[in-house]
Amino acid sequence: MARAANNKNIQAKLVLLGDMGTGKTSLVLRFVKGQFFDYQESTIGAAFFSQILSLNEATVKFDIWDTAGQERYHSLAPMYYRGAAAAVVVYDITSMDSFVRAKKWVQELQRQGNPSLVMMLVANKADLESKREVDSKDGELYAQENGLTFIETSAKTAQNVNELFYEIAKRLAIARPSRLTGINLHNEMQGRGRKLFCCSI
Repeated sequence: MARAANNKNIQAKLVLLGDMGTGKTSLVLRFVKGQFFDYQESTIGAAFFSQILSLNEATVKFDIWDTAGQERYHSLAPMYYRGAAAAVVVYDITSMDSFVRAKKWVQELQRQGNPSLVMMLVANKADLESKREVDSKDGELYAQENGLTFIETSAKTAQNVNELFYEIAKRLAIARPSRLTGINLHNEMQGRGRKLFCCSI
């Protein structure tokens, strides 16, 4: 008879923020469905996805809100990041403007977001190295100065996409639940390996 481990179940609200065209939707689709499209229509308002990650220490169900990057939707953003357990702020390495905009999102989250928010700064489109405008060191330095975790990704090649969400899941799993909002936690007597599986809406 296999020995059952005490495995936490965590449901966590995660929001993606960043300028239009930085690849937020592409990152989510790569993570949730394993898909990438060269042309991705702009998100209107926000799109919702869900995905489950199973770690050794916990099973994390992400409720993912992919927000629109257009300025006209900015006023809606607090509705999505309010109470979120994690935020992914995305910029495009080929656009300095998107990096400047990412910094503004970070500042807004620091002012108005959940104080125990797990925040990731993501430099997307790492496959477009020849067109790079934002040096990776600049992203790393800004992240260090602001207590963020920095990672470079490519939704096109899948570089570091799963790693990004696993890192968030691990941080949520080890955080003290009493300090977190945007998370529902309960225990389940069930052992699971570290798998990526199911499901999207």
